[in-house]
Amino acid sequence: MSRSSFSRRQFLTTTTGASLAFLSGCSLQDQPVLNVRPLVGAVPAQILGRFQSQLRQSAQPATLQFLPETTPRQLFKLLQDWRQAKVKADASPASFLDRLPFIGKSGRSRVADLVSLSDYWLQKAIQQSLIQPFEASTLPGWEKLDPRWKSIVTRDPQGFPAATGQVWGIPYRWGTMVIAYRKDMFKQKGLQPPTDWSDLWRPELKHRFSLPDQAREVIGLTLKKLGKSYNTPNLKDVPQLEAELQALHQQVKLYSSTAYLQPLMLGDTWAAVGWSSDIFPLLQRNQQLAAVTPQSGSSLWADIWVRPSAIEQELSKLAIAWLQFGWQPAIASFWANVSQTALPVLTNLPAKDLPESLQTNRLLLPEPALFNKNEFLLPLPEAAIAQYRELWLTLRKDL
Repeated sequence: MSRSSFSRRQFLTTTTGASLAFLSGCSLQDQPVLNVRPLVGAVPAQILGRFQSQLRQSAQPATLQFLPETTPRQLFKLLQDWRQAKVKADASPASFLDRLPFIGKSGRSRVADLVSLSDYWLQKAIQQSLIQPFEASTLPGWEKLDPRWKSIVTRDPQGFPAATGQVWGIPYRWGTMVIAYRKDMFKQKGLQPPTDWSDLWRPELKHRFSLPDQAREVIGLTLKKLGKSYNTPNLKDVPQLEAELQALHQQVKLYSSTAYLQPLMLGDTWAAVGWSSDIFPLLQRNQQLAAVTPQSGSSLWADIWVRPSAIEQELSKLAIAWLQFGWQPAIASFWANVSQTALPVLTNLPAKDLPESLQTNRLLLPEPALFNKNEFLLPLPEAAIAQYRELWLTLRKDL
């Protein structure tokens, strides 16, 4: 079905239930329009339905266009394309029709008000001038967020975290890197389930697990096993690191960031290190699977809303309403239960103020003592990046 065949007030969900395009309201000429590009599966249909209902109750009729993209790379490419087109249009006399893709009324060519971006891509987006900062002081509720979420998006012009920098994004969901494992296989073999990164070095798990195909994650979890930070700037300060990595390399069955769940489901692997957003929904559908946040701490990730630099209008009241929508505790709790993904505002709430389903879900919302051991993968200086790259290539030279 083409995008042009969508009717008003229509949901379209793929057979996987992960992809969603949502268009609602009357003619775009009659109502304000909110154009958002989320990552596929990040914004459940039920959430959009509640937002539309809230707008109606507050007498703010609006047309919502939520057109998802499949991967973070595609979202980043959209920002690049819009930026390049705007630079080209600004550099030469442009007619109204030439600029229509930026101010057009509908369609995928229209520059979105908000785009989902992972914190991993934030520095590159800032450096390439693909996004513009928010005036966070104008967003009621921002000041109440945990400083952890503010710090990851407050950056200097080079994209490095800076307490006095500008706010380049609004976090709307987060998660961790976890170890998923087959309960049945561990029970059948009489093995203790994994609880920490160090378990990946156990001899009985040789060639029984997968790792992400990402240098920062694999080197980072090894650093964490050694009591160091994911963001260690000088790897030469950890002389035992290379030997530990080589030992881990001899243990792993495969490296994959995209195709690691199927081997786990089929029993080809007994465990997999992966993203909570991939794994947690799977736990509800497969009773043979379990997961654990490593006790020494894991890596954090966040998906954030950013503003394309190609859009010239001020942040609309409708966009502000959407950003604030996810800060409402009741909505955040519902969103977390539906998607099995945590929202930033939930870390502000005492456990007693959470629904019982979240109070007992310590995998989704770890206890503070464990949560505080987790770290974002922060941007590193170029010299440090070179060290990580060299060590990773050395590790993978036989593949």
